[in-house]
Amino acid sequence: MQKLVKIVVYHAGQCDPKKCTALKLKRHGLVRLVYQIKFLPKRAVVLNPLSEIAFSSADKERIENFGLAALDFSWEHAENALLKNVKGTARCLPYLVAGNPVNFGKPTKLSTVEALAAALYIADLKEEAYRLLSIFKWGQTFIDLNYERLKGYTKARNSTEIVEMQKWFMENVKTQ
Repeated sequence: MQKLVKIVVYHAGQCDPKKCTALKLKRHGLVRLVYQIKFLPKRAVVLNPLSEIAFSSADKERIENFGLAALDFSWEHAENALLKNVKGTARCLPYLVAGNPVNFGKPTKLSTVEALAAALYIADLKEEAYRLLSIFKWGQTFIDLNYERLKGYTKARNSTEIVEMQKWFMENVKTQ
């Protein structure tokens, strides 16, 4: 059986608890929540949209060894200083479209579960990506909306190739 990736989410408590995907993942025992940035795993890959390095399959070994972390707070209230203090290896996700009901069809407005699932999928840990998404009625919608992009990103060997592929998708592929 495949070893499960350790997933930790920094939860700032800024969202509607009824719609919060991180809280639902926690209730299902799929992630560990931390309430202070300093408790994120030190060498984990941290999904951070302000990172200048794109997440790619090159990050797979790091997430298998040290874990995957997400930052769950309202990006409208994000403090740049806060994000600069995040330990770990920061990576941003490439261009993807939200499948969640709150931001459906909006580019880059992913929920926490979508961000985690995208990273797992790109790292060729698809089984884990589907496991996270399976507890949401709309989980498969995220994969369906982004299937070609995710499939392409999985083939990229590094951040540079992800960025090139992302440019192509943004110029040539319709949002939905």
